[in-house]
Amino acid sequence: MGLGFVFPGQGSQSVGMLGDLAAHHPIVAATIEEAGEAIGKPLWRIVAEGPDAELVRTEITQPALLAASVAVWRVWLESGGARPAAVAGHSLGEYSALVCADALGFADAVRLVHRRGQLMQAAVPQGEGAMAAILGLEDAAVEAACAEIAGVVSAANYNAPGQVVIAGAAAAVDLAIERCKALGARRATALPVSGPFHCALMRPAQEAFAADLARVNIAAPSIPVVQNVDARVSASVDEIRDRLLRQISQPVLWTGCVQTMVGLGVARIVECGPGRVLAGLVKRIDKNVDVHSLGSAEGLQAALAAEGVPHE
Repeated sequence: MGLGFVFPGQGSQSVGMLGDLAAHHPIVAATIEEAGEAIGKPLWRIVAEGPDAELVRTEITQPALLAASVAVWRVWLESGGARPAAVAGHSLGEYSALVCADALGFADAVRLVHRRGQLMQAAVPQGEGAMAAILGLEDAAVEAACAEIAGVVSAANYNAPGQVVIAGAAAAVDLAIERCKALGARRATALPVSGPFHCALMRPAQEAFAADLARVNIAAPSIPVVQNVDARVSASVDEIRDRLLRQISQPVLWTGCVQTMVGLGVARIVECGPGRVLAGLVKRIDKNVDVHSLGSAEGLQAALAAEGVPHE
């Protein structure tokens, strides 16, 4: 049974995340402290103690989540877990996937996502952008609703069939919410986010980030990485870099990423990081996939057992 790993993005963070894993595996705190040293921030203290207002700042959330995912990956490997046949990450999680596939150095990735978070936060003044979850409409209907609105609003995350996130200018998102409700959406609600990610309003951040990304060494991955912007495995380092850059202002094709992994022979997908957001999405995308989450000691034990690895 082919094994795939997926890595969560912004929204999976919480104060105290990975606490029970950290109690049994010192490498968790050590990894997050290592990330904090790379950017001069007390990441482990923020992750373990908060306050939440600090953790949810995009420039902190992004390196903290990347570090948390890499910490869980290290726990998996030191526990005897197998290397997967393919990996993918949701938005920010793509950087975690590239680190674990040996394409990006850990410290480089931490510094990159810290910078990425700063630029994304600065691209749109607080309150001027918004995102909303639309449930129960076909993708084409959501796209049509956005197209009818004057102003910037578009699909940002194709998370699962019948589950699309839109992003754009706050007023345009509000109008698109009402239009989606009129078209029969089961639910259309604004999300508590700090910016309108993965839409045209992020282009200034994308342009500014290009120089940072160009300076960082990227190697050929040791594991195929399915990338967000086209749900494909890149054929070269240049393609990886280009797709990382475009990802800032283009939608995350998560449904397609999971379908590509399944097409590569993956039948068991493990969520490597805090929370269970991606595990739920994977089951909505393909109910035949066996899904596990490693964000807790219990989840780690279950995933190792599914791979036939004895674990205390």
